[in-house]
Amino acid sequence: MGSFDKSSDPEAVKTAPVAVSDNDGSVGEVQAAEKFAFGEDRKIGITGAVFLILNKMIGTGIFSTPSAIFAATGSVGGFLTCCGLSVWLEFGLAIPRSGGEKNYLEYIYKHPKYLASCVLAAQMIFLGFSSGNSLAFGRYILYANSGDSKDSYAARGIGVACATFACALHAFLPKWGVRLVNVLGIFKVVIVLFIVFAGFAALAGHRHVPDPENFKHAFRIETTESYGGGGAYAYSNALLNIVYSYKGWENANYFMSELKDPRRTLTVAAPIAVAGVTVLYVLANVAYFAAVSKYEIATSEVLVAGIFFRNVFGDSAGVKALPVFVALSNLGNVLAVSFAHARLNQELGKEGLLPLSKFWGSNKPCNAPAASLFLHWLVTIIILLAPPPGPAYNFLVNLYTYPGVWINGFVSGGLLYLHFFRRDTWKPTWRCWEPILLIFFLLNVFLAVVPFIPPVGDWNAEGYPYYVFPIVGVAVLLLGATYWFMWTKFWPWVRGHKIVAERFIDEDGNEVIRYKKIKKA
Repeated sequence: MGSFDKSSDPEAVKTAPVAVSDNDGSVGEVQAAEKFAFGEDRKIGITGAVFLILNKMIGTGIFSTPSAIFAATGSVGGFLTCCGLSVWLEFGLAIPRSGGEKNYLEYIYKHPKYLASCVLAAQMIFLGFSSGNSLAFGRYILYANSGDSKDSYAARGIGVACATFACALHAFLPKWGVRLVNVLGIFKVVIVLFIVFAGFAALAGHRHVPDPENFKHAFRIETTESYGGGGAYAYSNALLNIVYSYKGWENANYFMSELKDPRRTLTVAAPIAVAGVTVLYVLANVAYFAAVSKYEIATSEVLVAGIFFRNVFGDSAGVKALPVFVALSNLGNVLAVSFAHARLNQELGKEGLLPLSKFWGSNKPCNAPAASLFLHWLVTIIILLAPPPGPAYNFLVNLYTYPGVWINGFVSGGLLYLHFFRRDTWKPTWRCWEPILLIFFLLNVFLAVVPFIPPVGDWNAEGYPYYVFPIVGVAVLLLGATYWFMWTKFWPWVRGHKIVAERFIDEDGNEVIRYKKIKKA
């Protein structure tokens, strides 16, 4: 999916330049600092990084994402994830700073100044929630307790408790938050392996239902009402669910400054996590198709793993405990997402990009981003409780995933520009192959455009009009652009100041950008 520049000196790689904006908006280069704000006991090694990536990838997707897209999750999803991973590896190794795509967009899109940062900030703050996994946690707990599979306020209440626990743990006991992520990472791998071996038993005939005969047309996406009846919209919706199932391969890029030897850790941890998840997903797909009919998968919404356990093991008391294990997997995802997204919120606060930026960028009171975790928690709870009871899970999946394809499109499109028009200045240690880069870019363009095309069949098949999630997603991105206009154009014109970005190395050795208001002469 890419290649290393073998001519690069290892020492040069260690101190590769980091691109940041200087006070006139141009891109300057400074040496990456090797010191970080956290002590050695708080730095994350390869194992921790693998589990933080794995925990975000294995959330509700493989246990809950509806419809027969499971047939494509292993083949198509694994390939697309490797494409995206190669893009993020190139950027992450060249710009090893916390914040992920924020740094990459700033490097590529210098004009209009600060626009890319504001748009990404809106997307990450308002749509970087953990609502889908929190809801799935609540529904699996209720399913295990009473067999209730409906989306209800009871399930959402349990989801609120899940999100609250995850954010509070990271805020007040940060070491234990990372440790629990590691433990649940191992646990959810065990759960997926259990599903895989149960699937082998189902293939051998050990199940409580007739053979669903799914392997006759295993790679055909069913045109059920779950995807609006078919057409391009059905395929784009299926692909969004596939992307959601694999979401998380970029997780380590958000907290690069907290990694031990960031470049080496990212280079080793990310491919290991992605390869491992891809293999598990392929085998889990086979297991589901061995015991669950396509109709049940298409209509199960969030509980496909629960139906799988019932079909294979029956309705015994022991089987009812199995959905609790899936719920714990959901908790692991909420922990991983809240950890990473709070770090990005904190980076935005540190730079003065947000109102009350000093508050959002702080590490008080427990040397953890408690304020940024609170912001992530608040948005998660609002999104979790706002939709009326019904098929909200699918809506939350699409709302979470869709704006990201716009960001991915701009990141991959910008990398294409660097490859073809700035070869003399852009010399990363890892280079994504251009055909892979082009495929990833075109995929995201497809996913950004097609959801606006009316589906074949019912326009309200998911319980919401088909155009709601793309309109909301684009509206949030435009909200970021509106904030940029008010922040850099309108208020400076009214109050007689200008916004400048100053870069420096702080007392902890971190590169810091500060956006400041300077009175005009």
